[in-house]
Amino acid sequence: MLWFSNKRIADTAMKSGAIVDEAYVYPEETHLTVMKTSLFFPGDGFTAYDSKGELVFRVDSYGPDAGDSGEVVLMNASGGCILTVRRKRPSLHQRWEGFIGEGTDGKKPLFSVRRSSIIGRSSMTVEVYTNPGEEYQIEGSFGCRNCNIYNSEKESVAEIRRKVDATTNVVLGKDVFVLSVKPGSDAAFAMGLVLVLDHLQGDDDGGCGENGSKVGVDPITIDEDSNLSL
Repeated sequence: MLWFSNKRIADTAMKSGAIVDEAYVYPEETHLTVMKTSLFFPGDGFTAYDSKGELVFRVDSYGPDAGDSGEVVLMNASGGCILTVRRKRPSLHQRWEGFIGEGTDGKKPLFSVRRSSIIGRSSMTVEVYTNPGEEYQIEGSFGCRNCNIYNSEKESVAEIRRKVDATTNVVLGKDVFVLSVKPGSDAAFAMGLVLVLDHLQGDDDGGCGENGSKVGVDPITIDEDSNLSL
């Protein structure tokens, strides 16, 4: 029954154009402020807030050994499990897979993420299993908080940027960044990719500019009307 329920959720999501959950597909561009809840280890917890300061996603961390399990659960604001991402072992390209809900036992993955090449660290390929032939590319550097997620038509569906405090025009630290999701795209899917990127690239900032962004790319400034306080 659990497998049937998860399959029904996945089928419903695909019909709406979503990948993980149609509830997180918004008609307008959505800016989420993502914050690390612990700053010492790769794969630590996260919280993500919308422009009104309301919690949208959370990822709990249970200490320095939490990331070693190779499995991370994305939850909604009330603690309901939306998505589990898991490292596939063994995997030449450090492949990760995403599963609906909590856990992976008896489930088929929705998508996988792998390095496009072992040498090239800045490009990754996302395969969506529920829609054969659908692929996404992640280009840029998560360590610099400067990357884009493109669909098969080379259109940007989401981007990750450093956050700028609009009141002081100061670029905030890399533990606070912005995930911008384009209209009609799945924010839960995008947040799941953030979790994978955090494990694969973490805070590796090789090649970043002085402000932590790639040269020629400006960090995103969030509207001063945002109610989120940092």
